[in-house]
Amino acid sequence: MSEFKIFGSSSGQEIQQTITDKKDSNGGFDSALKSAFSEVNAMQKEADRAIEEMSTGGDVTKAVLAMEKADMSFQLMLEVRNKLLNAYDEVMRMQV
Repeated sequence: MSEFKIFGSSSGQEIQQTITDKKDSNGGFDSALKSAFSEVNAMQKEADRAIEEMSTGGDVTKAVLAMEKADMSFQLMLEVRNKLLNAYDEVMRMQV
């Protein structure tokens, strides 16, 4: 997921500039989520292809690695979704 990077030893200003650049170039949060979902979908399809290849005599290791990558990316997507829903619930509970 190229949009969600962890920056080591960067100053806050560099991170903020990078976030601003990403927003300006990609269109914002919704496009970042759409691209993350499409990457997870691509990993799922790659795992399916690897399983099909394995069933016709392909490499078992490649299939297992593709399945694990797809599983981990899907779990990450679910956790991000859960955090977003929790944040939405918190905002809705705020007093105005």
